Amino acid sequence: MKDDKQFEKDSSAADSSADSVDEYLQTLGNEDAREQRYYSQEQPFSADEMTRLVNEERLNELLAQSDAFLSSLNGEIKDFGAVVDKD
Repeated sequence: MKDDKQFEKDSSAADSSADSVDEYLQTLGNEDAREQRYYSQEQPFSADEMTRLVNEERLNELLAQSDAFLSSLNGEIKDFGAVVDKD
């Protein structure tokens, strides 16, 4: 009888794993479901954790680089527009 209870416990654990695998495989073909599943597994960071994890100096450097890149790109687009309009 003890073996029967252990078997039931093992079977329910196996069903749970099988159900999880089946659910995952079904979401593979469904982009929206896959995205929802991905985002539902995210663990949000608290403000204190983010402060500890983010290197503020490096972040500011990256932001400055991206601003410079976008300004340069904007200038190139304007130059291209002037050339196209000229023709």
